[in-house]
Amino acid sequence: MATALFYTLPAELQRDTRFQFLPQALAYLALIAWSFRNTGVVERLGLKIDRFPEGVRWGLVTGLLLGAVNTLVILRLTPWLGQDIAFLKDTPHAKVPVALMVPWTIVLIAVFVELNFRGFVLGRLLALGNTALGAHADRFAPAAATMASALTFAFDPFLVATFHYLHWIAVWDGLVWGTIWIRMRNLYATIVAHATEVLVMYLAVRAALT
Repeated sequence: MATALFYTLPAELQRDTRFQFLPQALAYLALIAWSFRNTGVVERLGLKIDRFPEGVRWGLVTGLLLGAVNTLVILRLTPWLGQDIAFLKDTPHAKVPVALMVPWTIVLIAVFVELNFRGFVLGRLLALGNTALGAHADRFAPAAATMASALTFAFDPFLVATFHYLHWIAVWDGLVWGTIWIRMRNLYATIVAHATEVLVMYLAVRAALT
């Protein structure tokens, strides 16, 4: 709701970075409140340590595949469609020194984003769907929750403001990562997939634009 309401704000406020981060900030506050009111939080988020090796394996494969596909979309398909990608040189990510961005900042972003959008938001949407749909939950709740969380992720205000029309890539990223989380209940897999994909894209796009 916070993400949707953001787009009803005046254009001047939408350009304010503080307002762009507000939906994510509210989600993290909700995550903290939820973690204090519930038990089994580590398992429900998908962070049981015995799932780490499996998560790394699946995450690396998924991240490398998505990274390759999305790099081709950015560097080949997008220019072929007549869109300029030169703005990527001016994003906050591009301004961070490479030694700091790779891998430290990328991994840190992946951890917090996946904890929020997959572990918490997707998990709570799934729980809500299971309650609301009753007997039809097994058939419809996973797909509905995955789609809702992917769209919320793709239309995150900071993501849209930073990557413009390329934010649509986050829709299929969110669908893939969400499906992995739903099926495996393994947040390590989505964290590693996210970090690996961004590492591939970041290095490839940076090399192409410099």
